[in-house]
Amino acid sequence: MPFSKRLFDLTFALIALAILSPVILFTAILVRIFIGSPMLFKQQRPGYKGRPFFIYKFRSMTNRLTRDGSLLPDAERLTRFGHLLRSLSLDELPELFNILRGEMSFVGPRPLLMEYLPLYSPEQARRHDVVPGLTGWAQINGRNTADWITRFNMDIWYVDNWSFWLDIKIIFLTVWKVISREGINQEGQSTVEYFKGER
Repeated sequence: MPFSKRLFDLTFALIALAILSPVILFTAILVRIFIGSPMLFKQQRPGYKGRPFFIYKFRSMTNRLTRDGSLLPDAERLTRFGHLLRSLSLDELPELFNILRGEMSFVGPRPLLMEYLPLYSPEQARRHDVVPGLTGWAQINGRNTADWITRFNMDIWYVDNWSFWLDIKIIFLTVWKVISREGINQEGQSTVEYFKGER
């Protein structure tokens, strides 16, 4: 990671945590009340060069099970409160700690699921040539409404065209997207459709 990018991440993650600590605490309390314990969702994701790390988010789904003990589909476990968290991106706040640890950046391709790694084409796998981000070029150009191939193409464009000022532009446009609540989900779905490889 370029030194300027890491310095920016470290500095503003500390500032953000200081300013947003009341919001983080209040959100944690609401998650405990409306969704339950544990308050945090922890999952292994691929980071720089595909190396795994644990990402942290506020939970937006319940742990409701079917009669045979399997988790219900995501759409049935996502609560109204959880949907609100996602629409305001409040569920992402714990990722500030991932940024402090250097596992993530403020800007970069979003860290997806470990099981996607063998499904990428060599070109798509280049999205891991940079540190994953809290937001990215794909997030301000369709967020979750764009199809997978389009999103991966935008991730690769970011890898090839990174600059400090591009990151600043993406951060400002992300704030606007969150305020306007654009592109939260794919049409007709509560969560993003799973990637199954190129068809």
